Amino acid sequence: MLPNTIYENDGLELDFEEAIEPSKNYKLLYDKNRCVGYVDELEAMKQAIFLMLSVERYDHIIYSWNFGVQFNDLFGKPTYYVASEVKRRIREALLQDDRINEVDSFIVSAHKNKVHIQYTARTIYGDVTGEREVEY
Repeated sequence: MLPNTIYENDGLELDFEEAIEPSKNYKLLYDKNRCVGYVDELEAMKQAIFLMLSVERYDHIIYSWNFGVQFNDLFGKPTYYVASEVKRRIREALLQDDRINEVDSFIVSAHKNKVHIQYTARTIYGDVTGEREVEY
């Protein structure tokens, strides 16, 4: 049983402000497999989105289960299913990052055994337009 005591704040300030963490990160040169310098804000978001959509979720213990995207289980599925599911999965993966407010403007096209997706991620730093190709 809990006592019916009213606790006072002892003169402490209870108000707080939410701080946005900096987005500064190492600059990746994908074509040279190197890190050179730093990037921040919109360029860092482009790099973060690239990484989120390049890592298969649940495959690497170094990443949280909230990081990455699930594409591996789409192999062998019908084109109409893959085309609709890829949109949802990209959106779900990117919205795990609290700097991304919305993912929309999807354009989907299918060629042979590939689905090509274009999208726009609305971030707190500006819009990032990207594309991804998924084999199935």
